[in-house]
Amino acid sequence: MTVYGIYEGFEFLSKGDSSHFKELRIDDVSRIHFDGGSILQTSRVNPAKSKDMLDASLKALTQLSVDYLVTIGGDDTATSAYKIDQLAKGQIQVAHVPKTIDNDLPLPGNMPTFGYQTARDFGFRIVQSLMVDAQTTRRWYYVVSMGRKAGHLALGIGKAAGATLTIIGEEFGNKTVSFECVCDILEASIIKRLAQGNPYGVAVLAEGIITRIDHKELMNHPYVNLEKDLHGNIRLSEIDIGRITKDEVRRRLRERGINVTIVSKDIGYELRCASPIPYDCEYTQDLGYAAVRYLLQGDSGAIVTVDKGQLIPIKFEDIINDDGKISTREVDVDSDSYQVARQYMIRLESSDFEEIKNVARLALIGNMSTENFIKKFKYLTEDRSMEYKEKEVVIENEIKKQEPENSETAADK
Repeated sequence: MTVYGIYEGFEFLSKGDSSHFKELRIDDVSRIHFDGGSILQTSRVNPAKSKDMLDASLKALTQLSVDYLVTIGGDDTATSAYKIDQLAKGQIQVAHVPKTIDNDLPLPGNMPTFGYQTARDFGFRIVQSLMVDAQTTRRWYYVVSMGRKAGHLALGIGKAAGATLTIIGEEFGNKTVSFECVCDILEASIIKRLAQGNPYGVAVLAEGIITRIDHKELMNHPYVNLEKDLHGNIRLSEIDIGRITKDEVRRRLRERGINVTIVSKDIGYELRCASPIPYDCEYTQDLGYAAVRYLLQGDSGAIVTVDKGQLIPIKFEDIINDDGKISTREVDVDSDSYQVARQYMIRLESSDFEEIKNVARLALIGNMSTENFIKKFKYLTEDRSMEYKEKEVVIENEIKKQEPENSETAADK
């Protein structure tokens, strides 16, 4: 077979330009599974944006006499591959290889997408180091990890590194959550850590929580730009969620006389082109072999996956949403794996509110009255299906139950 590597994804193909390619021989590719990045570079151009761009892409591929097309990427690239496959109608056979550090393509058996394990390993080492630095300097770090639609990477890093807590979008269900709620979770974690005698910690934030926050509310904060990319996704890298949460939580604590140093750090792009760990070195060979074998068998229109050593193709039409895009896989917050992660986090739990003495102590550490502490934070421990914004009414009765007859407790004073 003659193999062509096409530069920058659909950047030039979508313009009908078939000149940006290179014939790939064994010497060009025999060791690339050791390298990070891509020898072909990438782009964010979306040929599915218009019929003209799709027609131009197919025309350019036809000019190159392409019989088989292998695309490599995440859900957006997979959607483009699906559109090309539909348009080609058998003229070109198409297979997609699942590559995304977000780990959000719906592969069988909970198999990861390639790149995820390497990115998690790299992120784990960064957070592990920050955990030591946090303890040494007595400060907090807010680490923002990539993950546009799913929190797999943030959770995988946070769980492995033993981060103080990890916040992912999936924990809020399908609700639109307030920015105040995210800051409440972070602030409460700091107070609980202080009560335990530990004025430091590391919080890992999945950047995808931005998509769950009320965008009108976000626009009221500096450093926020809701620009969209060519696939219609908000450019999450343009929204400094680490900085705005850091500024808000620090402001709240300082107003109550609590001085905490918080540093925000984004570890997005560092993870994408790290040198592969052995898992991905092996996995990519399996996927490449599976993609070629699938096509040479006369098949087309699927994401190729390998589970327990067996090729398992997933047909595009089986995972296409009503909006014509490939479905994404989110973290299952009801799974045992996620529940284990939550058990190791330092966050307010319902048990923290079972005894008024314990609540009073947390309130004292937070320099708040017991009543105000319950009013502000109790809703965080409720079932996530409740409305996060409507917390005032829900806990009013709880306050009356737990407050002693004389509300002038020592902690309140």
